[in-house]
Amino acid sequence: MVTTTTLEFLSNLKANNTKAWFDEHKKEFQKAQGDVLNTVVQLLVEIAEFDFDIATSHLDPKTCIMRINRDIRFSKDKTPYKTNFFAFINKGGRKSPYAGYYLHVEPGASFIGGGIYMPEAATLDQIRQHIGHSFSEWQSIVCHKELLHFFPEGVKASGKLVRPPKGYESTNPAIEFLKCKDYYTQRFLSDHEVTDSALITSLSRTFKSVKPLIDFLNRPL
Repeated sequence: MVTTTTLEFLSNLKANNTKAWFDEHKKEFQKAQGDVLNTVVQLLVEIAEFDFDIATSHLDPKTCIMRINRDIRFSKDKTPYKTNFFAFINKGGRKSPYAGYYLHVEPGASFIGGGIYMPEAATLDQIRQHIGHSFSEWQSIVCHKELLHFFPEGVKASGKLVRPPKGYESTNPAIEFLKCKDYYTQRFLSDHEVTDSALITSLSRTFKSVKPLIDFLNRPL
């Protein structure tokens, strides 16, 4: 499970984000990464109980965790390491186009959620068509009381088009959703919540509430 030691490593890495420091503290990194890996292992078991796609994907827990190294090739920020751990659990693995569940661990900024973030154009087009064709079902999912209980802000988007996407009229009843560039839920967690012994149980209940959204997003893909 995630512990205070996990968060302490990330805080220290943020204050000393250099290869020299990282190499000197490699064992601390391995311990922190192991804590997150153990959490993912437990989550896969829990999610497989209510999500058949995850159960039959037989995911390798290690591949669900993003690499700690940053891609700095095109970035002005040349610090070599991320200061968080991010795990993404979805049908077919994180390199597949499918929506899924995620856990972000970062001191003072941890969060959880589910959905699809910044998909490729073809994938987004398929999802938009599905929303347009099944808008009543979409509305029932995004307005469901259980989803809103765990994610009071509802379904979010990283950005929206100013005008309707090509092929859609402004009068389309689903137009505000069709303008979205992605579809996901998000809820922030305190450091205490992240390190609580009941984290796995809490995450399982939360992820179960967002499963209908994930199923809907994945159906046309």
